[in-house]
Amino acid sequence: MAMFRTSALRTGFVATAVLVVSVGCTVQPGGSGPLTDARPGGTPAGARVTPGNGTAEPSRTESGEPSARPAADRTTPPPPPSESAPETAPDPAPEPEPEPLMASGDESEQVRELQARLRQIGHCDRAPTGYYGSVTAAAVSSFQTKRGLDPTGETDAVTWERLLAMTDRPTRDELRPPTTKPVAKPDPRCLKGRVMCISKNSRTLSWMVDGTVKSSMDVRFGSQYTPTREGTFAVGWKSRHHVSTLYDTPMPYAMFFSGGQAVHYSADFAARGYEGASHGCVNVRDETKIAALFDEVRTGDKVVIYW
Repeated sequence: MAMFRTSALRTGFVATAVLVVSVGCTVQPGGSGPLTDARPGGTPAGARVTPGNGTAEPSRTESGEPSARPAADRTTPPPPPSESAPETAPDPAPEPEPEPLMASGDESEQVRELQARLRQIGHCDRAPTGYYGSVTAAAVSSFQTKRGLDPTGETDAVTWERLLAMTDRPTRDELRPPTTKPVAKPDPRCLKGRVMCISKNSRTLSWMVDGTVKSSMDVRFGSQYTPTREGTFAVGWKSRHHVSTLYDTPMPYAMFFSGGQAVHYSADFAARGYEGASHGCVNVRDETKIAALFDEVRTGDKVVIYW
């Protein structure tokens, strides 16, 4: 009986010890119950559960910095941006060539001045017209060549400045001369009286009174087969609306000086210039001038034709 009690006491002591060990090793102060090393659901101690996904975040240290994450929870940093070769700036577009001040096809008072200045220094033998044609382009090219410039035939700023420095401002007569070519020096026979002084060399007619030129105009002469006679003559008769009986062609403002030869207006001369020729008469190109001359000239006035 004594042995049974001893065995029972031992068994109870052991059971009590086993029960204490299975409950825990410490007791929460205040008797609120035992503390454990795990949270409900098996979350490791020291970890905080993020609401919504149940993922544990690492606890923070006393300094406030997060402790190291497990290797499996770390995010791989993105690779650094690749260093591409710097872009090469495109070559700048070439600057456009400056527009010329004057060129073929232009028509203006500046073109007339250009022609007058070129004529002053012998690069143009035509009277200014104000139109920039092939004759003017050739004259500009000649000037450029002689001055060491690019002979484009177009008047750029450099060409114009060089020409201005070498010439004088054209006078009114230089800008609008009475004839295409310079008027010839009068023959001595033209210096007295009332004379139509006609030069074959300059192809001009000057109406002179006592040595003074009153008006001048362009004229053309007969061909080699029908030449205009040279010498001193007198106006025999006049016919304002004359028509040739030999050639059946109009001869307005005709002033006859030698047989059938006369000074008169020619529409063909006005249209074709010096490409044509007369049948021996002295053709006048400007109708307005010959009309005024017709009113001035009297029968008996002198006509001098010379080379």
